[in-house]
Amino acid sequence: MPEITRFYGIVIKMFFKPKEHEPAHIHAIYNEYVGLFDIQTLEMFEGDMPQRAQQMIREWLIEHKDELNQMWQTQKIVKLPPLTD
Repeated sequence: MPEITRFYGIVIKMFFKPKEHEPAHIHAIYNEYVGLFDIQTLEMFEGDMPQRAQQMIREWLIEHKDELNQMWQTQKIVKLPPLTD
């Protein structure tokens, strides 16, 4: 699964599997925690990510929503900048 970015110990990845892997989402890994986040709604729909990590991931998703949607549509991964203070 290609890595898009990492920040504060959180790794963001995306995986493509046409039509079987909807909704458009990212995978976030933080230590032993994993969360799947819908790019459109910004909600975690699967996983056990701590609240503070979820908040940071949502902040990052808001900043990069357009680029992530583009990646999902084209199935071409590009590196994105991490969340900063």
